[in-house]
Amino acid sequence: MSNEVIMEIVDVHKCFGPTKALAGVNFTLHQGEIHALCGENGAGKSTLMKVIDGLHQPDSGNIHIKGKKVVINGALEAQKLGIGFVHQEIVLCPDVSVAENINMALTNQSKKWFVNYSEMNKRAKESLKDIAPHINPSARLDSLSISEQQLVEIAKALSLDCDVLILDEPTAALTEAESQALFNIMQALKAKGISIIYISHRMAEVFEQCDRVTVLRDGIWVCTDRIKDTSPDNVVKSMVGRDVGHLYPEKLQEDFANLDVMLEVANLSDGDRFNDIQFKLHQGEIFGVSGLIGAGRSEMVKAICGLHAKTSGEISFKGQPASIKHYSDSINQGIVYLSEDRKEDGVFLDVSIARNISVLKLEQVCNNMKCIDPAAERKQAQKLTDQLKLKSAGMDKPVSSLSGGNQQKVALAKMLSVNPSIIIMDEPTRGIDVGAKVEIHQLIRKLANEGVGVIVISSELPEVVGLCDRVMVMHEGEQQGTLTGDEITEQNIIHLASGLGQKTESVSGTSKKTIIKTKGLEVA
Repeated sequence: MSNEVIMEIVDVHKCFGPTKALAGVNFTLHQGEIHALCGENGAGKSTLMKVIDGLHQPDSGNIHIKGKKVVINGALEAQKLGIGFVHQEIVLCPDVSVAENINMALTNQSKKWFVNYSEMNKRAKESLKDIAPHINPSARLDSLSISEQQLVEIAKALSLDCDVLILDEPTAALTEAESQALFNIMQALKAKGISIIYISHRMAEVFEQCDRVTVLRDGIWVCTDRIKDTSPDNVVKSMVGRDVGHLYPEKLQEDFANLDVMLEVANLSDGDRFNDIQFKLHQGEIFGVSGLIGAGRSEMVKAICGLHAKTSGEISFKGQPASIKHYSDSINQGIVYLSEDRKEDGVFLDVSIARNISVLKLEQVCNNMKCIDPAAERKQAQKLTDQLKLKSAGMDKPVSSLSGGNQQKVALAKMLSVNPSIIIMDEPTRGIDVGAKVEIHQLIRKLANEGVGVIVISSELPEVVGLCDRVMVMHEGEQQGTLTGDEITEQNIIHLASGLGQKTESVSGTSKKTIIKTKGLEVA
């Protein structure tokens, strides 16, 4: 990192109606620096980045690029100034090829009448080679997984040969291997003198990859420190304005043998993504499902609640066979599913907060004439959003007006609106800041303590280890084992998720044995 300043933000203000999104923010970026930007959801991080990228115009304040004052009127002007932006939410075109998405900016600037698709595919392949060489440039974008689409988004930004690269939660949908490939590229770009603004809620990434960290809170600059001069605890405290305390609530203390079985899955298969899955979910239990992205976790739980076809298997709910052909059947039984893809499946962005929350069971907010009662709808939404500590300008505002974390809270409130017996949560804290994560973890445990059965799918191993009472691990559609108590460690999960079996060192007196545990069987 050099002392040369490549970008300077001076006293920037931005309001949306009465809401102050940015209030006098200052930010300096040096050449060849990886600078972390941290803050809770709604702190102003994304707004500041959109100002830098020309998507929002500041109400006041200045932007300087390489010592020159600039006015950025749109993303195209930002690109011409050497600024690339990888958004938290994927903003690609789903119905065209990977190559067309990556080369879209160059194609728009071209004055040629015809597109050379061979050359386009070649350029795309070059952009993908270091981060995702397995992706076919000719493939339609919507044929890819969420993590693969995120890699295409990153490759698109890298293809612009930018001086400043903004990465907004880039690893939220990536596997460990994909994340490591991205980190290698970031360090290579840094060595070339390219500057990176890195937005992440994952403190381990911030402290492993970044040189400095700036914290925003409620649209106000709080501090900027060198990574070597601060600590994760200090950053979190600056973000939330208080000590967060324990990230995870106390786990279930009861013996599972004493708990009623709420859900039993036997021999569940779809003939493609998962095979012969079997487990039990107890009342008041938080049951984790872990594994690498692509292991079949989401497809498996979707099959339970009628969102994905199954070819065989039995599902029992509270001791009785459950006939679930469609998701509406699942809702009526009291089993709900929180999608991992908030933008596409979790919420209706252009619909009000109140309507999003009531939509699973509209009859709850209807009057005697079977028409929706707006007052009842707002009352229901207000009660649930107060419980989740959602920040909004009102229940009539569209969900698109909220930060990503608050959008996730709306999706959670929608699940809670039907008073479910079982909640299946797929990546419940993806893209959520540390303070909000603590609140969500506490809510999940509170629901479990009230007798709700909870299934959690998470790609964040610390979350799986810290939150779940038992953990089933999958590898390439196969159930590898179930961990309980002290067996739930990152090492054991990784071994099972990689198809290697679980290795647990347990000490009894002076003897030590290694246990390989597969599909519930122990072999000493």
